[in-house]
Amino acid sequence: MPPHRRFLLAGVMGWPIGHSRSPKIHNHWLAQYGLEGVYVPLAIAPDGLERALRALPALGFLGCNLTIPHKEAALPLLDKVEPEAARIGAVNCVVVEPDGSLTGKNYDGYGFVASLRAASPQWRAGDAPCAVIGAGGGARAVVAGLIDAGANEIRVFNRTDERAQALAADFGPRVTAHPWAQRDAGLAGIGLVVNTTSLGMIGQPPLEISLAAAPASAMVADIVYAPLETALLAAARRQGLTAVDGLGMLMHQARPAFRDWFGVMPDVTPALRSLVAATL
Repeated sequence: MPPHRRFLLAGVMGWPIGHSRSPKIHNHWLAQYGLEGVYVPLAIAPDGLERALRALPALGFLGCNLTIPHKEAALPLLDKVEPEAARIGAVNCVVVEPDGSLTGKNYDGYGFVASLRAASPQWRAGDAPCAVIGAGGGARAVVAGLIDAGANEIRVFNRTDERAQALAADFGPRVTAHPWAQRDAGLAGIGLVVNTTSLGMIGQPPLEISLAAAPASAMVADIVYAPLETALLAAARRQGLTAVDGLGMLMHQARPAFRDWFGVMPDVTPALRSLVAATL
């Protein structure tokens, strides 16, 4: 490699980190676009997060992704946090600026909306109310993405009413909190229902919800991707509804991060999906 060429370096910090599919995604793109570099998993314990972040410039990293448990903890550790990340209350992408400072971003909401549009190009967020199951970090990213996409009404259902009410208060009048017991009836007239909880994941209990009240035109999404076909998505398909799994969100949120670090906006292709799905 000529001495003037920089070896491109990025990664993902988490604890644990072995489960992350992000290295598969980014290294596939590095090879696809002929870029000389690598994206690596970084096992960083919570008490080492600040030191690890501050080491990025010296080690030659262009940035990193953050996953559990670092997304919220990183907020006060960065030099700058972009408005979307501040609104969501979490960072999933860190960019090392030319001066060595660290900027925090969040592309989860972008990735979720992009996955919906890829599955159903005619979908419009403002055409009908959206229902969001959950009120944690995933829900906040989804709600932010839906608002940015033009959603006029978002109904939030969470097992703890107080958390749903707090989320609604943070995001304004287009977001309303509804009791958990009303989650089935609350799907009447919706255009989208999305599960942002861990319910339905491998090793977790299923999400107990009936889609009977949902219109035939509704789309059902799950940000879970292990398993790829959750019980919720299987129920949606049996009812003839469009079902969107969580793998699309994972791949699409990676695109703008790759662009920020490496200067290329990559494509999500069937080959990439097959590559990542084979690891699930």
